[in-house]
Amino acid sequence: MGSDHTSTTPATGGETSRLLERTAVIVVSYGSPELLKSNLAQISQEVPEARIVVVDSFSTPEMREATIALADEHGWLVELPETNTGFGGGMNLGAARARTEGAEILLLLNPDAIISRESLIRLVSRVRAEPLTLVAPVLTNSEGRIVADRTVVCLADGSMRSPRSTRPIPPGGTRPWLSGACLALSTRLLEATGGFDERYFLYWEDVDFCARVLDAGGALMLVRDAIAVHDEGGTQDDTGTGRAKSDTYYYYNARNRLLYAALRLGRSEQRRWAATSAAAAREIVLRGGRRQLLGSRSSLRATWAGTRDGLRLLRRCQHGDPPAEGVPLTR
Repeated sequence: MGSDHTSTTPATGGETSRLLERTAVIVVSYGSPELLKSNLAQISQEVPEARIVVVDSFSTPEMREATIALADEHGWLVELPETNTGFGGGMNLGAARARTEGAEILLLLNPDAIISRESLIRLVSRVRAEPLTLVAPVLTNSEGRIVADRTVVCLADGSMRSPRSTRPIPPGGTRPWLSGACLALSTRLLEATGGFDERYFLYWEDVDFCARVLDAGGALMLVRDAIAVHDEGGTQDDTGTGRAKSDTYYYYNARNRLLYAALRLGRSEQRRWAATSAAAAREIVLRGGRRQLLGSRSSLRATWAGTRDGLRLLRRCQHGDPPAEGVPLTR
């Protein structure tokens, strides 16, 4: 199970510097040089001791050139896959590079998230003390409102609950998970888990990764006095419409809910998740608000396409033909 913890910052000076010198900050970027410029550049200035590894999942030649220029300017390490690897695949690439450079502690960070030196130190200090624990901060938006802390997935239907939710948890139990927007762990724990499952491509890979941590005998911990600011949506608008949620978001959230069931759950739970797919699809669409539906129905189409493809994957796995590991399942 997950746990909450309030940490204390280690002594400043040589001890802290040595800890940070063993740390790598890994960011997977897809067409996000502006976010790297505003967020990651600030982190690298505040935490100059740590290595910075940027994985540029290919979007356009212009975005790649801009990312390489930023990396050169700030002294970041950069990985340049020829395709869009997705989040999990990108993090696996970045972690492999960090390990070859001597890192022992990894901080995994979204390009649209930022963390202070003090909070970063609190996270990596917990990892140093408990190397088989996956650690996360509280996530807030720039206005200070909590957007993610310790969340559970309900095994009855695949819905999510946070500590702030007023909805009851349906019978059937839960599994805890921590948001992939900001995670800290040891390279030892990453090796024990086998890394992220790249099949998810986008979304739900953090839910799956937390299950891998628990399967490997590790633990999950939320450090409540560590804060990362995550203004959700910075990496989601793939259409140029300015909508808070993109069609990519809707498709992969709907599909990967069912992929998780196919790969992780028993037959009875799989049947329940399949039976509640319509309700889940409606909930996913409404995360972007009702007003979006007035101008376009593309979010509905993307969510239903994801549900259809997820059900196909579920049936495929039930017939003993799961998708090959290490191969991202793109749309």
